Amino acid sequence: MQIDLRTVTIKPLRHTFDHIARYLGTDKPVSRYIEGSLGIQPKDIFHYRPTWDPEHEIFDERRTKIRLKDWEVLKDPRQFYYGAYTSARARQQDAMEANFDFVESRGLVETLPEDVRQTAVALLVPLRHVAWGANMNNAAVCAYAYGGMAAQAAIYQSMDQLGIAQYLTRIGLLLGDVEALSAGKQAWMNDPAWQPLRRYVEDSFVVKDPFELHTVQNLVLDGLLYPLVYDTIVDQVFAARGGAAIAMLTQFMTQWSAETRKWVDATLKAIVTESAENRSIVQDWVDAWLPRAKEALLPVSAIAVSEQAPALLDEVMEGFAQRLAKIGLSA
Repeated sequence: MQIDLRTVTIKPLRHTFDHIARYLGTDKPVSRYIEGSLGIQPKDIFHYRPTWDPEHEIFDERRTKIRLKDWEVLKDPRQFYYGAYTSARARQQDAMEANFDFVESRGLVETLPEDVRQTAVALLVPLRHVAWGANMNNAAVCAYAYGGMAAQAAIYQSMDQLGIAQYLTRIGLLLGDVEALSAGKQAWMNDPAWQPLRRYVEDSFVVKDPFELHTVQNLVLDGLLYPLVYDTIVDQVFAARGGAAIAMLTQFMTQWSAETRKWVDATLKAIVTESAENRSIVQDWVDAWLPRAKEALLPVSAIAVSEQAPALLDEVMEGFAQRLAKIGLSA
């Protein structure tokens, strides 16, 4: 008995959803991200205006000074929809759990120089309050931003910052036990070195324009904080002093900031290239908040590097200025 196998090609009647084909002007295959993200912004048929803000619709372009002809340009270059996002973070969580297990099982905390351990606790534990603030701010961006793609990415950013706050809490418990968390809170509330940064974070809570808040938090503050603290102080200064184990415990923060930067820069570049008016607005936000962020981070970095703090911060500022230039802004 002989069986002949033949390949039959079935031509699909359409390659994507109708609303995506209409938007693209052609029926062609697209990524899962586009299929799950394009057109998710509600635009009409709202039931009523919010009783707590009757001057705006529940989804309203007028909540921001930014004006875009097409809000779908605010795409995430990481192409994160829920499935891709959770898969990526699950892999990173597994890697971080392995790092914590490695440090704990081999007693690497006990091998840390005492001055490095104390400095790491003093620097990192209060930063969990900064991460909590970033969690709140990105939740606000998600709630009030117009443009479904931007709002979707903002809630992922919010949950990432919550995870970072939890990692910093674990680091505090590992390096200094419960007392370290209490001391970190007291430092955040009362230590003069932390008050400029605390004021920056608390002032950001009352920023109403969601895209100004995106700039204030995700571009300016995180754009200086993560390169300064994690890329420079932890990965270079602490590691050179025998604190490589701390770099293992903060690996997620280092990788996450490099990845997130792609989304932040892409959204703001799309905004500023839309019009000169948009660029002027975002530039005004940067001009207003960047000096405050630099001033706030100087005493914080001095906790770890004392007199080297101004030089390290200036180096980070140079890199940030180059980043701004690629977006279309200036420092």
